[in-house]
Amino acid sequence: MEAYFDHLSRAELEATGAQIHPTALISKGAEFGENVVIGPNVVIGPKVRLANNVIVGAGAIVSGRASVGDGTRIYPYATVGCAPQDLKYAGEDTELVIGSSNSIREYVNISIGTKGGGGRTVIGDNNLFMAYTHIAHDCLIGDDCVFANGVQIAGHVTISNNVTFGGMSGGHQFCLFGEYAMVGAGAIVVQDVPPYCMVQGDRARINGINIVGLRRSGISLENLNIIKE
Repeated sequence: MEAYFDHLSRAELEATGAQIHPTALISKGAEFGENVVIGPNVVIGPKVRLANNVIVGAGAIVSGRASVGDGTRIYPYATVGCAPQDLKYAGEDTELVIGSSNSIREYVNISIGTKGGGGRTVIGDNNLFMAYTHIAHDCLIGDDCVFANGVQIAGHVTISNNVTFGGMSGGHQFCLFGEYAMVGAGAIVVQDVPPYCMVQGDRARINGINIVGLRRSGISLENLNIIKE
């Protein structure tokens, strides 16, 4: 992540090969490498550093003290480097460090760290974060991980290399996920997961009929009783 360009104007940034849409808002102090692409209505904060060949899609917001590594792509409407969703956070100058060649898809939310959690959220290389994934403050994520749609990772979670999360799964605060672990879709993990293991749980079970919905649909009491039987 070397060769940043400090405190340059839009024209000077574009002279590095950057493609910046006219509607993008680039704060003074933001630092760009070479060949950065900034889409329409993007917001880039003053403490953001984008390395070479980073692409930021339409409407995305990159804020806080966030460093984004070579070749990482941030898709439309992602929010990267935002303040933690932690009531103890008091505006301290913490950071987010993202490595190279990550794919951060639409509406993904990634927070900076907190003072109480070490001050850093860290993401390695070659990770895929599918739409609506949330990575909370002070998480430490390795390389080559996959987070399917809607994965929710709480604060202070450590995720090793090559871990896969199925859609709509979640990890509780302070959990550790060993390398090559897999979390099944919809699973809620509240304890550490050993390396090489697959975990799944919290699957839905039938516990009755949809009595409210059926009544609203005009189903008769007689038919409700038949359905219940």
